[in-house]
Amino acid sequence: MNIFLFLKKQRRKLYDKNRIVFEVSTPNKDGESRWVSINEFVGEYSSLKLGNGGSWCRASSDLARKYNIKFDKNKNNGNSIDAIRLRGFNVNRIFRQNIRTDIKEYYKKQNCVMLGINGSSENTKIEIDHKDGRKENERISDVKKQKQEDFQPLCKAANDVKRQICKQCKITNKRWNAKNIKGNPFSFYDGDENYTNELGCVGCYQYDPVAYRKCSVKKISEEVCKDIMSKLYSEDKE
Repeated sequence: MNIFLFLKKQRRKLYDKNRIVFEVSTPNKDGESRWVSINEFVGEYSSLKLGNGGSWCRASSDLARKYNIKFDKNKNNGNSIDAIRLRGFNVNRIFRQNIRTDIKEYYKKQNCVMLGINGSSENTKIEIDHKDGRKENERISDVKKQKQEDFQPLCKAANDVKRQICKQCKITNKRWNAKNIKGNPFSFYDGDENYTNELGCVGCYQYDPVAYRKCSVKKISEEVCKDIMSKLYSEDKE
């Protein structure tokens, strides 16, 4: 498929525009194309102009799901993209970050589950967060199979912090300890610090702070009840 005809199809999905026809570069049967300079994105192609990145060719885009995309940033000074080409077909699955509209509508007016706010400033605006920060679950990547419980409302400040915590966990396979927040009674509500495929992110405070609080109350209640029973009926042990 001609690379720009392919992009036309994607831009229809992203921007509901169907006026662009691309006739600049055609990948061969192996998915290889020539280098396309950003200087070619003029006139009817100007909306595809690239800077440090482009929505139609980012890692989560439909184009990147089909092809391996290479960028050249060495022709000019700075970090801007100077040229782009396709280097064969992508055999790896790429996680789509799209979230279904009804799920967005459900969460957008709710408060941040970590900070309890929903404001209008940049850091207090609500973002719909993928609870599983590794973003490797193919089901959640499919908008038709997504569930409300796969997501949670976080303000931008909390979501930015969580994103970095999840990146570190992915590198080390060591989960974030909830006792880093003073007053939290347990490190995890399920499992321990070691990331496992069986549990995944479940049990980590960052994955679901609401579940963490509910489980903490339940655990404390059970421990208190057990302690009271042992004191009231200690003679039964004799």
